[in-house]
Amino acid sequence: MILAQREEQLTRLRNAFLSCREQRRGHVALLTGAVGSGKTSVLDVFGAWSASAGARVLAAAGSRAERQLDLGILRQLLHSARPDARQATVVDRLLGDGVAALPLPESDRDDGDSRALDQAWAPLLHGVFTALTDLADRAPLVIVVDDAHHADPASLHCLLYVARRLRHAQIMILLAEAGTLRPAHPHFRAELLSLPHLSRVALPPLGAAAIAQLVDSGHGRAEARLAAERCLAVTGGNPLLARALVEQQGGGIGHEADGAGGDAFEQAVIGCLYRHEPPVRRVAQALAVLHRPAPAELLGQVLDVAAEAAVPAVRVLRMSGLVDVDRLRHPRILRAILADLPPEERRALHRRAAEVLHDNGTDASVVAEHLVAAGWAGRPWAASVLREAAGQALAAGRPDVTAACLRLAGRAATGDGQRDRVDAMLVNARWQVNPLAANGHLNDLVEAARAGGWSTLSAVPYLLWQGRMEEAVEAVTAGPAEDDGARDQRQMWQLLVSLSCPDELRAVREAPHPWAHGGGHAGTDPSLQALALLGSALMPAAGTDTVGAAEQFVQRHHADEGALGMLTTALLALLWKGRSDRAAYWADLLLDRPATRHAPAWRAVLRAVRAEAALRLGDLPDAERHARTALEDLPPAAWGVAVAGPLATLVSCATEAGRPHEAERWLAIALPPGTIRTPLGLHYLAARARHHLAVGRPLAAANDLRRCGELMSTWGIDGGSLVPWRLELARVQFAVGNKTNGTKLLLDQLRAPHGIDNRTRGRALRLLSGTAPQEQRRKLLSEAVHLLHVSGDRLELIRALGDTGQSLHRAGDSARARVVVRRAYQLAQDCGAAVLAQRLIRREQAGPDAPVGSQPARPACPPAARAGEADDGLSEAERRVAALAAQGHSNRQISGQLYITVSTVEQHLTRVYRKLNVKRRTDLPTRLLAYAEPPADRELGVVS
Repeated sequence: MILAQREEQLTRLRNAFLSCREQRRGHVALLTGAVGSGKTSVLDVFGAWSASAGARVLAAAGSRAERQLDLGILRQLLHSARPDARQATVVDRLLGDGVAALPLPESDRDDGDSRALDQAWAPLLHGVFTALTDLADRAPLVIVVDDAHHADPASLHCLLYVARRLRHAQIMILLAEAGTLRPAHPHFRAELLSLPHLSRVALPPLGAAAIAQLVDSGHGRAEARLAAERCLAVTGGNPLLARALVEQQGGGIGHEADGAGGDAFEQAVIGCLYRHEPPVRRVAQALAVLHRPAPAELLGQVLDVAAEAAVPAVRVLRMSGLVDVDRLRHPRILRAILADLPPEERRALHRRAAEVLHDNGTDASVVAEHLVAAGWAGRPWAASVLREAAGQALAAGRPDVTAACLRLAGRAATGDGQRDRVDAMLVNARWQVNPLAANGHLNDLVEAARAGGWSTLSAVPYLLWQGRMEEAVEAVTAGPAEDDGARDQRQMWQLLVSLSCPDELRAVREAPHPWAHGGGHAGTDPSLQALALLGSALMPAAGTDTVGAAEQFVQRHHADEGALGMLTTALLALLWKGRSDRAAYWADLLLDRPATRHAPAWRAVLRAVRAEAALRLGDLPDAERHARTALEDLPPAAWGVAVAGPLATLVSCATEAGRPHEAERWLAIALPPGTIRTPLGLHYLAARARHHLAVGRPLAAANDLRRCGELMSTWGIDGGSLVPWRLELARVQFAVGNKTNGTKLLLDQLRAPHGIDNRTRGRALRLLSGTAPQEQRRKLLSEAVHLLHVSGDRLELIRALGDTGQSLHRAGDSARARVVVRRAYQLAQDCGAAVLAQRLIRREQAGPDAPVGSQPARPACPPAARAGEADDGLSEAERRVAALAAQGHSNRQISGQLYITVSTVEQHLTRVYRKLNVKRRTDLPTRLLAYAEPPADRELGVVS
């Protein structure tokens, strides 16, 4: 495994040895390669092969630490011959006389001193040559020296003497050296390279085919090739790094090669780095700190050396695979080098890099990155650079970078206007990272704004977040005379206040501005367009396509940097207009964006929107997961009045899942003052009302819902689909037996002046069907099933299907009733609504005329369990999915017909393929077609 792509080099060395043995003619081989290229492994394999071929092998290895140990390499070689006691005495005396003869004679001098040194060295040189030729008389002799560039000069002088006299001796000298900044022993190399019996053998980097041999043989050829290409991109073909990466990843290198995954590879990088000379290591550290392509001139300035001195260091690093062109090859190499760099040295390099980059006119964001890393702003230009970089980072959706820059810049601003701008940016950035951390700076910003007559309104969103409504109203209604641009900005902030706290500034919401009811025109400020969309959702007007405008808005701006706030506003508009499916789609897309990871506050808000969308689509597990994660991203104390959103979703999930004690725990979390004065507060009231009704407190439920109605009527937003309080209150009235009031509330809900969304209409029709005669009830339920299917609310669809099954039972059509109830049960299982599923079973077994709470005579079992499994081992649900797949339906079509998610379809098909031992839907047996059933909506006469 170690010697992948090294067979050619080994063959050349073996041929040289065979020629030396057969012709009794000496040979010298110089093995070269980068650090980590596998020179030592090649030497070991060749030495073992030579010994098996009858040669005596003498081996030594150079070391930087022993470079000044005179005759150290020669001592290793002679003692590796394992001499007996007499021979060892002769060797020790010979080496002792040689040390006494030091220093070496200089080759470029021809005076008396040089001749005297030659005479002093002659006995040692002759003795070494004689000892080696005596060993070669009995068997071929192979002398192997690893890391010859670290060998001591005296030993090399002796080896050079021997190398010149190998014409008639069966001695092979094999030296291995790594690339260095400059030849370690220039005189020795010059003489060595002039020998006629010298061969040079180079070890190139590994290619993809060679690295594929290192990958576990259990992987397929294509997978091994792909893993090898990824490994090559990370390591540059360096065998040391490639072997470490393969071993760390267990033989299979996937995308995890791009991330952190243990320290074996990082240790290999550091080991490779420290085997280079200190100047090379310093260049690698400078490249890691710069983290960008760095020409030699820039490296020289950062390290305070001549540019020409950096060129050979980069060349050496490129040979070893650590550098690609003029930057470190891979982020993992960069991280390993930075982790090894002592903190003080790292800060000093960042400081120097900031100075050099600023002098070279580099962008402020790059210079600021180094200033922050160094924790230093000791130049007059540093504060302005940090402020400029902070503004760029905020616009690019990097509030964490903004906060770091402004923390370092401190209060270096010169004018009050500039100081206010810095404070506003700092509050914005800190709020996005942690709203609690922005509180102190927000108070300073409010005091400064109030002292300036509210000429700046940047504090308004954060005042609303904290529930400080009166201060927000004061800010947007006070202030000096303004030009047209400032007046438009103030109107935008007034609209924000009126939508966030609808009992304030109602006239602003209802004023006929050009941007009202539809999001404005192309030239309107995007933030104002987003607020207009939200206003249109809360106060629908005839001829307004809020959903289409919101879709276009998100499509246009979803990739914009720093646009999460206005995009979230547009998603709320979609949600409150009944398009939970589109809100969920766009929320998922935004949550996957890298920029969202840098703004925990917006990430939490997006998760809360996604959770509510999942709840309205009937996906309880997904809704609960997103809502819980939202409260993990931001603790409840950091949410301000917006905490009502995720709490309402969690209360509703617990209520629907039949976990009232859990709902009580969520309701026990205290709300900040002013929460109920917000639209999200209405969601909270409705969720609490559903919980009260579920645990048998209808009076408390009615009080919460009537309060919802009063607030919405007072605010003038009762025409939208924000909270269908009449529908919820009708459920309470039916629960207490007040059928007349319940029916009236439902009819009022259905007569909304500008219409209601499909979900609300479907829910209302289902409830209304319970008050209608039998012949009319079937029609109402059929329409309700269709509307709820279109809206995507699977929980309400389950209830509608259950009611349909009961109606069919009463009409004597038990077969069709069982089909409908069976589908409702499966859908309830898929949605995680276990309580609803059990209620369907109890209703079916108690009979068509039994009340909902009646109990069967014996424990119920799911319809699929009663049906059992066929001989093929498929469950009822798996047979239905497989039958439709065998008919040629796509996964999405099957999902729509059986009212289950696409993911559930995929899971069923995976199990079907495994049980039937087939690989694709075209291989499904035709006998499954017998299990195909028409969808429930067709049986009920619903037009899709």
